[in-house]
Amino acid sequence: MTDYRALREEMVETQLVARGISDKRVLAAMAEVPRERFMPAEYRAEAYKDGPVPIGDGQTISQPYIVALMVELAAIEPDDRVLDVGLGSGYAAAVCARIASHVYGIERHETLAHRARKTLDTLGYTNISIRTGDGTLGWPEESPFDAILVAAAGPVPPALQAQLVTGGRLVMPVATEDGRQVLTRLVRVNEDRWEASEAGGVSFVPLIQG
Repeated sequence: MTDYRALREEMVETQLVARGISDKRVLAAMAEVPRERFMPAEYRAEAYKDGPVPIGDGQTISQPYIVALMVELAAIEPDDRVLDVGLGSGYAAAVCARIASHVYGIERHETLAHRARKTLDTLGYTNISIRTGDGTLGWPEESPFDAILVAAAGPVPPALQAQLVTGGRLVMPVATEDGRQVLTRLVRVNEDRWEASEAGGVSFVPLIQG
């Protein structure tokens, strides 16, 4: 029988700590969430490999390091409300939910949203809400959010920027004019100003509106 806990602990040390992830809450969450449970059965043996893994509908579960990096950049606090755009398998939402007060996940693929809800319910998560729809529009009736994570590449949707609290953080891969993707962190300084910083090149599925 596969010892997933041992693989998880090894992943934290060799893929996260070794690459500079240092937020203790992020590391603890990554060590606790059973990544294998968010994958189709045929891919569970690859749960802790250093790369993305298919989850169906042309989507993937992101590389563990990228999930940890995005959550660390979002600087989530225990009282925070987090919006997860591109819920996918629900794995990143589960990691966030180990730290945040509540996570709101949006997924445009109904099959994936349903599967994620079933997995999260089975694992006992009660602080994650899920809806199927266009993630570029955010979740206006539950806004504002302290942090927003977007697991798809494109221009930053204005609706998401508007749904951040002052001091809130938005983390997403931003598509550049030359075809690259750059993991970007936007911090809302005030009603009309955001500060951006970059955290390196990444590769995500495209962000689709509608």
